[in-house]
Amino acid sequence: MPLQWYLYLALALFGVGLFGFVARRNVIIMLLSIEIMLNAANVALAAFGTAMQDVAGHIVVFFVIAVAAAEAAIGLSLVVLLYKRFREVHMDEVKMLKG
Repeated sequence: MPLQWYLYLALALFGVGLFGFVARRNVIIMLLSIEIMLNAANVALAAFGTAMQDVAGHIVVFFVIAVAAAEAAIGLSLVVLLYKRFREVHMDEVKMLKG
């Protein structure tokens, strides 16, 4: 497969994630959108690593996966705390977090 196909896939995934993050106000959907954007970066890094015959891209993918796992754990714990406090997970309804 040509490298461009992987990059188009990564671009499409990143666009979907960006749209989900900007358009939706549900915190869980916002976290999922961030995960989609991180996976788009992973696809691009793995494609470049394979195309350049270098394992550095794959190593960076593992770091991004670790960061994504930590982000998901912290984010979901914040969602649970937010729901316990406000009984709501929509960012528009939670006005107390605004500065």
